[in-house]
Amino acid sequence: MRTVLITGSAGFIGFHLAQLLLNEGFRVVGFDGMTDYYDVRLKERRHQMLLQNPNFRCTHAMLEDFDSLHALAMETQPDIIVHLAAQAGVRYSLENPRAYVDANLTGAFNVMECARELSVDHLLMASTSSVYGANEDMPFDEREKCDTPLTLYAATKKANEAMTHSYAHLWNLPTTCFRFFTVYGPWGRPDMALFKFTRGILEGTPIDIYNNGDMFRDFTYVTDLVRGIRLLVDKPPVRPESRDDIPEWDSLSPAAPWRVVNIGNSDKVRLMDFVEAIESECEREAMKNFMPMQKGDVPATWANATLLHELTGYTPQTDVREGIKQFVAWYRDYYQI
Repeated sequence: MRTVLITGSAGFIGFHLAQLLLNEGFRVVGFDGMTDYYDVRLKERRHQMLLQNPNFRCTHAMLEDFDSLHALAMETQPDIIVHLAAQAGVRYSLENPRAYVDANLTGAFNVMECARELSVDHLLMASTSSVYGANEDMPFDEREKCDTPLTLYAATKKANEAMTHSYAHLWNLPTTCFRFFTVYGPWGRPDMALFKFTRGILEGTPIDIYNNGDMFRDFTYVTDLVRGIRLLVDKPPVRPESRDDIPEWDSLSPAAPWRVVNIGNSDKVRLMDFVEAIESECEREAMKNFMPMQKGDVPATWANATLLHELTGYTPQTDVREGIKQFVAWYRDYYQI
């Protein structure tokens, strides 16, 4: 039985990934700081559900606490580490930038040190579509340069990619960084658009719509996302002998067993169509508060998911209306509406 250490196991994505791996017979070790960035009760409930499986155990500690993370890693000897824990949220990085430096830089370094010491079979690290920053050529391709981040959150994630590349090169540590594109679904974060819009519509309170609704997003359903991660677990990069060994479609580094992979639906959805789908599912019209573009935000995201398909044969495909239907059903059930 293979063991996977998941940081951020009480988080939205970590919870869904842990469920999937447990269902497939993995032993899962969780690590989560249980911070109060959003309602801790959601995180506690996620861990409670995972703890129903005897092959799951967890430790509550901060990523910056190297001793706790190291002790857990040495005790459980994971074969694979999936690093999902981070200070989340693009907009919060404007209010509390130090939290991003502590969690996303120091925390990621601590994870890398454990992976190096253990010589794990594969280190997988969460990045974000936000690293594409001011890039305008779409769909976004992993082989593009990403040197124009627009928020500190994006900058810390780009730094994580660079940090892991150096470790992959120096210690021959197989590493995959994956870039998420606007993940949504049941058990989602309350600070994300779908959660806020659903709550506002059902409670009859205004919802803020930025850039006057003139925005597009590549919405990725959470079970599609974690299926992509699961398939990438079995595809650790191998250091190429020469550049000629790297296929044209691959982001594999010529200097390390390292690559970066987009995980997105490859479908650009207009924000106002997204809102209309939520209204339809809630059977109510939203009170819309149109706002200018927020600092650090981008007008559009759109993933080129060719590399994911070439590596795994898989492409996320849940239709956004079906995904919204599943979320609203969960929301009504969870909050007894």
